[in-house]
Amino acid sequence: MGSSQRQLVLPMLLLLALAGTALSGVKEVHNVLELTGRAVRKLRFSTDVAEDKYTPPEEMDPQYWYNIADEEITKRLELPQPNSLKAKNIILFLGDGMPLSTVAAARILKGQRQGNTGEESSLSFERFPYTGLSRTYCTNAQVPDSACTATAYLCGVKTNIVNIGVSAAVEYNNCTASQDPANRLTSIAEWAQNAGKSTGIVTTTTLTHASPSGAYAKTANRMWQSDTDVTSYGVDASTCIDMATQLVTQTPGKNFDVMFGGGMGKFLPNTIVDPHGNPGERSDGVNLLSSWQARHDGGVLVTNRDQLLKLNVSAVSSVIGLFQSELMNFHLEADETYQPTLSELTEVTINKLSQNENGYFAFIEGGLIDYGNHYTKAGYALDEALEFEKAIQLARDMTDIEDTLIVVTADHGHAVSITGYPGRGTPILGINQHDTDINGVKYSVLNYAAGPNQYLDETGQRIPLDDILGADDAITPSYIPKDQGVHSGEDVGIFASGPQSHLFTGIMQQSTIPHLMAYAACIGSGKQVCDN
Repeated sequence: MGSSQRQLVLPMLLLLALAGTALSGVKEVHNVLELTGRAVRKLRFSTDVAEDKYTPPEEMDPQYWYNIADEEITKRLELPQPNSLKAKNIILFLGDGMPLSTVAAARILKGQRQGNTGEESSLSFERFPYTGLSRTYCTNAQVPDSACTATAYLCGVKTNIVNIGVSAAVEYNNCTASQDPANRLTSIAEWAQNAGKSTGIVTTTTLTHASPSGAYAKTANRMWQSDTDVTSYGVDASTCIDMATQLVTQTPGKNFDVMFGGGMGKFLPNTIVDPHGNPGERSDGVNLLSSWQARHDGGVLVTNRDQLLKLNVSAVSSVIGLFQSELMNFHLEADETYQPTLSELTEVTINKLSQNENGYFAFIEGGLIDYGNHYTKAGYALDEALEFEKAIQLARDMTDIEDTLIVVTADHGHAVSITGYPGRGTPILGINQHDTDINGVKYSVLNYAAGPNQYLDETGQRIPLDDILGADDAITPSYIPKDQGVHSGEDVGIFASGPQSHLFTGIMQQSTIPHLMAYAACIGSGKQVCDN
């Protein structure tokens, strides 16, 4: 490396180190103006103004998606049926921002951590007997976010980007339209509750984050997590109810038996310091955790790993766990004595929900896979994926394959690739030693389409990365300069095991997933295996 390259790299590495320090607590990366296209009002070299994203009119009607789900289920039922078992329990595992490239890379990392070449390894859910693909586009988005996708795989209806629990007739930030009963959707969690089942949500993000909120919230802006957030978007918080309040006071959120995640600040007034040492975020003075406790005689709040593991689930009516003020920390950065792992959250959840003889529905999210990919820290994303697969294996071991349907999928992809022709056993987080660019510089095995670091010298040429990559927290190279990695629009995997898991094969609309789960468990208003 020449002296000019060294002069560039050293301050760059210092900046990266400082950035790593700043990110020791996971911070929100999703910008609704970017997601909705409103951040680009005028193209740099054009006089044209960017138009709002288009929604096909017919897709604004929830029945459109119900009809598609019915057609896709009918086609599958026309095939030979391996069994007629009914699912007493359903567990939906969601790997947020987990494209098939991340699945493959995590598989390789798992094997390499075990001292093998890695490619021959497999993740727990890859051993499930049935696999399919989910089409992730949303009604006005070729590449979706976690809000419109959550509405699809939890409510069975596709909607506009940033929307949760409402149809595509609702535009971004439109409070009035989001409150119109004709536009409000129900989720599989509510269908399960109506059938007498217990329900729970688990996430490594916040309880009011886009993915878990698909199980209970109805909102025209995924960022309306507290009243303060609603007001910040120019909306009257007394009219448009924030998502934390919906979770505590409205159906189906108020009926959840288990709620585990981060985001304690969304539930507490800014005059109170939470157990994690940070002030609450609410401006209305409402303590939603006190409200929840008043509504749940025998309900318990836990805030750290020790409290969680000491919990006697048989002695409590319900439990809410809030393990950080904001998002939970990456597994690689977490204090393992303080913050529980996803596997530990999963175990307590199943133990609690299993007490209901009518069965249960559980949503369990590995939410920080997405954040690792947004930070273009591939090592963090892959480690989160491996924590995710451990929880899935634990759930399969804890449950009976004859009565518990487990479905594993992702909400959307990320623009990350395994690149070139590296030989077997090449460190997945390292350099491709078997190929170079046209200038003779070796390049990274993993690369992002967009991200904060292109690793270029002052002439615009790529610099060698041998002394930069390899560590879990290294910034993976990207092509398009951007402050963070971006989602991708390809299909994502579906992996299924248990009753009616054979139906989760082929390519399907993401919005068909909850209808298939409902079919297997004989809940909801659509086709049911019990009808046969």
